[in-house]
Amino acid sequence: MSTKPDHNHNDRAHIDWTRRRFLKTTGAVGLGSLMAAYGQQAAGSPPPKTQADESSTVSERPFGKTGQMVSILSLGGMFDIPNNQLLLKQAVKWGVTYWDTANSYEGGRSEKGIGKYFAKYPEDRKKIFLVTKTGAWTTSGMTKHLETSLERMQTDTIDLLFVHGIRNISKMDGDIKAWGEKAKASGKLRFFGFSTHSNMENCLLEAAKLGWIDGIMMSYNYRLMQTDQMRAAVEACNKAGIGLTAMKTQGGGPVKTETETELRLAGRFMEKGFTDGQAKLKAVWEDQQIASICSQMPNLTLLMSNVSAALDKTRLSSGDMRLLRHYARETQSDYCAGCTAICEPALAHQAPIGDVMRCLMYSRSYGNKEQAQAVFQNMPAETRRRLAALDYTAAESRCPQKLAIGRLVRQAVRELS
Repeated sequence: MSTKPDHNHNDRAHIDWTRRRFLKTTGAVGLGSLMAAYGQQAAGSPPPKTQADESSTVSERPFGKTGQMVSILSLGGMFDIPNNQLLLKQAVKWGVTYWDTANSYEGGRSEKGIGKYFAKYPEDRKKIFLVTKTGAWTTSGMTKHLETSLERMQTDTIDLLFVHGIRNISKMDGDIKAWGEKAKASGKLRFFGFSTHSNMENCLLEAAKLGWIDGIMMSYNYRLMQTDQMRAAVEACNKAGIGLTAMKTQGGGPVKTETETELRLAGRFMEKGFTDGQAKLKAVWEDQQIASICSQMPNLTLLMSNVSAALDKTRLSSGDMRLLRHYARETQSDYCAGCTAICEPALAHQAPIGDVMRCLMYSRSYGNKEQAQAVFQNMPAETRRRLAALDYTAAESRCPQKLAIGRLVRQAVRELS
């Protein structure tokens, strides 16, 4: 939560009155359907004006210059896919045909679950734009991951492979380029690119100059899309014909209802018939340069809610977007923007600040502590041991978001160890 400003007596009275009016309204229509949280915390029904039904399918957009059309909503596969086969079938029926997974997700079970589905419904493979990721940093390791992914998912071709989680474009060097070209020539791969959670703007700007990147998945939301650097980066990739997929689109979790801005924001979207989570998706879809939004949807409730948002033709107004920008500024100290090239070099000893903040996001915003612990405990043991003892003063002084980095890191160590 961002620090609340000092209000005079009249301001406080107005907020109390607004809160009472908001709670009265949500009580009438059901708080769960208005304040559905992101990820596994989601609850309630989609807005009544945009029910997803069997005959409705989400729209598509071109994926860069590849000639491929993709659904504007992508199914993020970091969940127990083997035991959620009906969810995959429903995703196909609603036109959510861009499926995203990774070699590492669920220890390989995510890819195996997709393979299980294709074995039962082989005709659906032609409908799916199938994306996976490799965390290997050698060409031999990437080859092994690609072969493993093909075998697990029982397919001959991956539509798009991302090199996972790059922080610096130098990782996408000549050897990686040659490997991608060879994999595409073999028919095992159609398109090639990378995903990034950190220093996204620089990665995108530099990728646009390379001339051989087909697609990028990056953190992108109503907070990040406001900066001049991010706008320039997205525009550069669009001009270069790179297909862009947005992830982490909720920007740190659901809108709360404790300040006047938060109440106005929640109430504004409620009046239009959708949740704040759906509104955040819509804010990203307003940017036509974004081909798709990747959302982790581990249950039918969240799938239905996000499909409903995709089907709803109501657009956010300039006033809606202005209020989102204002809210983003008010709560910036709650959100890590991934600019680790600024904070991490400031430390006397190396520490993965960005990765730790991402773990906290998984745990606190997504409500998925198990996933957060798995990512956190995958860090080297020595790194985890020294995290709580480091002095983060210099990093905090440089942080554009003004995060309390030291306090948050120590909390992560306590919560996730």
